Parts: sequence; C-alpha cells; structure tokens
Amino acid sequence: MRVLLVGLGRWGEKHLRVLGELGVELWVADVSAERRAVAVKAGVDASRAVADFRLALPQVDAVDIATPADSHLALAGECMRAGRDCFVEKPLALTADEGRRLAAIVAETDRVLQVGHIFRFHPVTAALRERLAAGALGRVRYCTGRFAGFKRPRTDVGVTQTDAIHYFDLFAHLLEREATAVTATLRDHLGRGMDDCSFTTVEYGRVPAFIEAGYFAPDTSRDCVIVGEQATIVADFGTSEVRVLANRHVAGPAGWQAAEGPIESFKASGPEPLRRELERFLDVVARHGRPEVDVHAGLATLRTVEAAQRSSVLGRRFELAELPS
Repeated sequence: MRVLLVGLGRWGEKHLRVLGELGVELWVADVSAERRAVAVKAGVDASRAVADFRLALPQVDAVDIATPADSHLALAGECMRAGRDCFVEKPLALTADEGRRLAAIVAETDRVLQVGHIFRFHPVTAALRERLAAGALGRVRYCTGRFAGFKRPRTDVGVTQTDAIHYFDLFAHLLEREATAVTATLRDHLGRGMDDCSFTTVEYGRVPAFIEAGYFAPDTSRDCVIVGEQATIVADFGTSEVRVLANRHVAGPAGWQAAEGPIESFKASGPEPLRRELERFLDVVARHGRPEVDVHAGLATLRTVEAAQRSSVLGRRFELAELPS
C-alpha cells in the first residue's frame, strides 16, 4: 500500500510512526522543511518528503490527513476527486456545513473516507460493547464522560470540538443511536474566540450523557461511567482499567434498598488504538469497503458540536432536529 501522510505536527508524528511500523510505502507532505526533515530522519526517503501534497498524489493509493480542521474540506475534497481514498483525523471538518460538503464529495466520487474517532478502536471500548451486548447492565440509565486536564489549547477549534467530541461519538457508538438533543454551557475563559471549558448534556433518545471537557483541571481525566439498572461500568481510557459493579436498587417492604454486588476489575488489552484504526483503514482501502467510522458518523458528531454551541448561546435545550440533516 502506498500512503501519503499530510501533516507532521504532534499527532501527525504519531501517524508517521505507526504507518512506518505497518510497512507501507510512505510519502509525507508538510509545508515545514523542519518537519519534513523529522520524517526523513525517521526513515522516509527524502525524495518522498514534499512541501506540496499534490506532487505525491499520482504516486499513492491513499491519503492520511492529520492537519488542522480548517484544511480538511479542501485537502480531502481534492484528494478524493483525484481518485484517492482518505483517512481524516477528527473533527471531520471545521463546521457541520463543511462536513455535509465532504459527504457529498464521497457520494460523488465513490471514494473511502474514514474519520479518526480513535476511541472506537480502544480496547476499553471493546470491553464496554461486550458488556452492553450481553445485557450485563440492564437498561442504561445515564452515562458520564470526562476528557479534561491542564494543557495547551488547540488553536484551530474549541475544546468541545476537539475533546468532548470523543465522547459524542463514543456514546453514539455504544448506545447505537445518534444524539437527539443537547443542553450545553461553553465558556471562553482565555478570550480566544473558541471555547476552552465545556459542559454538555447530550441526549441519545431517553439516555442522557453528561460530558465535561476543558484545559484547566489539574489532573488528566479520560474516564467514562455507564449506569444501568443491574450494574455500573467505570472505565479509564488512560489506564485501560475497567470495573463492573453489580450494584442495584431493590424495592422491599421498607422501601428502596441499595444492594451492593460483586465487583469485577480487569485491564482491557489489545493493540494500540491508532495502529488498529489505521490497519482497519488500509484494509478498507484494499477491499474498497465501508469504513467503521464513515463520513456520516463524522458529520453526526459535528452536528452534536453545533447543537452544543447553539444551546450555549441560546441558553436552552437544543434539539438536533433543528439543524440541517
């Protein structure tokens, strides 16, 4: 497989490493000569490190785009119209409208477009799906997700679109339905014109998910809780630790009782999520199949982000049906 990696920033360097480990014939493109030099030092042939991605397009089968969100529409659109399949790091695009335009290009060109929602490929997610499919929790009552920590803000999109979006997609995946309504409080404490603190309640039908994201908390949190009638799952995507607590409320003559059941603790194991994600992409390209996270899934998360932004500005619950489909 011949692959062009566009963008060699912090996350692009991780793609560079994994694609190298997967043994593809790798080309790279970045406007920065310094970043291209890093790729050459990592083993990319100097003749395959270019400033203009267009120079490499005739030489490759697929393109991996790891650039800022405001470039995704132009880059992916041009690559697909040139007959190349694309992996696009999340978010799919800068806005839901741009996401819809990319969906139209996918339909027009019949190319593969996979969106980089990496939590779907985490071993913790596989464990959560297994427990949910087995009915171990009973009816799900609510979920929580926290993606927070003290770090440098991303410069192209706000924290809802870069961090909370992980859980927007994860819960849609686990609950097997798209978001239906959002109530959000977003704040721009640093005055950059983008949110840096985000609290959202996302409804997936009758199941609400409470999601926190921000750049200010002193700890680093990548955790998730799913509360059901029969049990609760507590999971940490940072450590891969999972606990299943068979706790439930039981009605009796004296009223409701809190019955604490056994606790199952284990560490979810599996391949590195980015490796698994890119392996699946290469396989889909080889088969010209349908990616697990397609353009419509990427667009659904952008619509949830937009609903959160509208909710925060309007100060009310905002239904996804109020947005264009």
